[in-house]
Amino acid sequence: MASENKLFGLMEKYLMGPLSKIAALRFVRAIMAAGMASIPFVIVGSMFLVLNVLPQTFTFLEGFFNNTFFRISDLYMIANTATMGILALYFGLVVGYEYTKINAEEDGINLNPLNGALLSMFALFMTVPQLGFNNGQISLVEQMDDGGTIINGWEMVGSGVSRLGSTGIFSGIIMAVLAVQLYRLCVKKNWVIKMPDAVPEGVSRSFTALIPAFLVAVVVIIINGVLVSLGTDVYEVIAIPFGFVTNITDSWLGVLVIYFLIHALWIVGIHGFNVIWVGFLTPVILSNMQANADGANIPLAGEFNNAFVIIGGSGATLGLVIFIAFLAKSQQLKVLGKASLVPGVFNINEPLIFGLPIVYNPFLAIPFFLAPMVTASLAYWAIKLQIVQPVIAQMPWPSPIGIGAFISTGGSILAVGMAIASAIIAFAIWFPFIKMYDQKLVKQEKGEGDII
Repeated sequence: MASENKLFGLMEKYLMGPLSKIAALRFVRAIMAAGMASIPFVIVGSMFLVLNVLPQTFTFLEGFFNNTFFRISDLYMIANTATMGILALYFGLVVGYEYTKINAEEDGINLNPLNGALLSMFALFMTVPQLGFNNGQISLVEQMDDGGTIINGWEMVGSGVSRLGSTGIFSGIIMAVLAVQLYRLCVKKNWVIKMPDAVPEGVSRSFTALIPAFLVAVVVIIINGVLVSLGTDVYEVIAIPFGFVTNITDSWLGVLVIYFLIHALWIVGIHGFNVIWVGFLTPVILSNMQANADGANIPLAGEFNNAFVIIGGSGATLGLVIFIAFLAKSQQLKVLGKASLVPGVFNINEPLIFGLPIVYNPFLAIPFFLAPMVTASLAYWAIKLQIVQPVIAQMPWPSPIGIGAFISTGGSILAVGMAIASAIIAFAIWFPFIKMYDQKLVKQEKGEGDII
């Protein structure tokens, strides 16, 4: 027991402490809010993309689709373009709004979240056009050939302006943080134009943002000018560190590390999914999903997590909850299982995590770590080896087993089989541990022993 307490103490000190501090940072909380705010729109846009790719899986539908839906596909695919095609704008606006709101509340200064959102959008759009430096002159790039189409600096792709899509998410975040910090500086230094109280609020707000907007413009112009003179720009510079993060999500070892960290946080009572997945990975997995829709084959994208890995909730507990609901001998587990069964079908398992409990339970920690790392490995290699189609569309994370996998992969039957196989394998890992745990609880209920 002393060694177990020491282990949990080390996890709290070296894992929970640092990651909790990072998750509590203001800009990280703003990014989390942006990720959650963008999901409904991404799901809606994904539905139309799935409609467009279904005949690729069910070829017998091609004739019907050619004569019906595909006649108006340009019309309904605008919904996809207006979501996945401008993700950078969604993230920039929401990060700007939330980051301004957090700073206003926690610093006690008069910052308007709407101003923060608009200043963030302003900063982002100033970085979108591509500029070139030739013969001592900075000018907008023009290109119309096989290498792409760039008109007045704006690169156009099938989904619209390329830099407003998933490739621009990180630029949108960085520009939002920069814009809000400049706005905050102006207000703290009282570099704002104040109007009399009799002036309508909308008019007053517009004048309050005037000097911050000018400062944002000057700072972004200087940044653009320096970088372009060096042969690069904001997007290319930001792509270097964040490209590294993206590469980690496309490696098997990186995927294992991600799931280890998520479940390590859960073990010490912190919502690991919110901290790691929502807080840090949402921009990356959405970008990966868009890349898959464009022809890439990246396993960790969209709802890969709930579709293939943690079916039933963190720890991949769907089989576990079914077992304890109907086959457990302990009354405690039976009651807990029946109460947790319906939530578990929809990938919600907090009742299990805190009710078994799994938190601070060294015995159940073993399968809690092991099951998702095994299912993640199986799903990763199934997609990497092109046995199963990659995720190209976003589904709601509570989608029951098989449904999310089927729709998010554009209608792959093999994806459904992979999801079911993952749930079975995860339960096989859980079974010996929960069986022994059940026996111990039965003895405890009879007053014959102590719980593990």
